Amino acid sequence: MLYKAAFAVPLALAIGASYAADRFADQAPEEILQTLIDESGSAYLNQSPQNRQMMPDNPAYWVAEEGEELFKTPRGPKNASLEGCDFGKGPGVVEGAYVEMPRYFADTGKVMDLETRLVHCMTTLQGFAKDDPAVKKRHGSGSDMMKLQTYIAMQSNGLPWNPSLDHPMEKAMRDAGEVLFYRRAGPMDFSCNTCHGVTGQRIRASVLPNINEPHEWSKAISWPAERAGHQNVRSTQHRLRGCLWQMRHPGINAGSDASIALLSYWTDAARGQPAILPDLKR
Repeated sequence: MLYKAAFAVPLALAIGASYAADRFADQAPEEILQTLIDESGSAYLNQSPQNRQMMPDNPAYWVAEEGEELFKTPRGPKNASLEGCDFGKGPGVVEGAYVEMPRYFADTGKVMDLETRLVHCMTTLQGFAKDDPAVKKRHGSGSDMMKLQTYIAMQSNGLPWNPSLDHPMEKAMRDAGEVLFYRRAGPMDFSCNTCHGVTGQRIRASVLPNINEPHEWSKAISWPAERAGHQNVRSTQHRLRGCLWQMRHPGINAGSDASIALLSYWTDAARGQPAILPDLKR
C-alpha cells in the first residue's frame, strides 16, 4: 500500500502538469487571460478592459513575425542563423523553451535568461561584436533583440511556467532571488514585496499583482508584452529595471547575476500557471 501511494503522488503530479499544459495549449493569450479571470475573479487580472479588447490585434504579433525572420536568417560575421542556438531543449528548439528559463547552461557554466542566452549566441555563433547595434540595442519594438525575444517567447504561450531547478546553481539563483525580492533598501526602504506581497495594493488607479497568487503572478511575468502606454514591446529585463527605478533603487545591469536571480525567483513563483505570450499591458 505504501509503495502504491508513493508511486501515485508523482504520477498524479505528472498527470496534473500534462493537464495544465494541454488545457491552454491552443488558446490565444486573451482566451487564457479570460479563463483566469473567470476562475479567480481577480481585480488585478480584470482591470484594463480596453487593453483586453486590443489583445487579438496586439502589435507584438508583428514584432514576433519579424523576429522569426531574424531567427532563421544567416547573419553576422559568421553568416549563421540562430537555429544553431540551444535554448535548453536542443539547437533551434524554441517551443516550450522560454517557460523553462532562467536555466543553467553547461557551455557557459552560468544560469541564463532568454536575453542573456541570445547575447551569447549572437556573439559566439553569429560572431556579432558586443557593441554591434544588433546586440547592444535591447529595448523597443524596433530592436533585433526585442523582435527575437518576442518570437521565441511566443512559442511558449499557454504552457505552464516550469523553470528548471535540477542544477545546484539554478537552486542557488532562485534562493538568492528570494532574498533580493524581500530585501528592503534605498531611500524609500522599499522591497519588491512592499508592492507585491498582498492583494489589493495599488499605484494610483492600477491594481498590483500579488506574488502569492500564482494566477495573478503568471500575467505579471508574461513578458515580452506590448505596453500600450509606451507603444513598444518590452522585455522582462526592461520591467525589472523599471520596478527598481520606481523603488528608487540603484540601476541594475541586464544579464547580471542579480537580475537573473530575481527573474529566477519571479518565474518560480508562477510555476504551473499558463504563460500569456505575448501579453498587452498598460
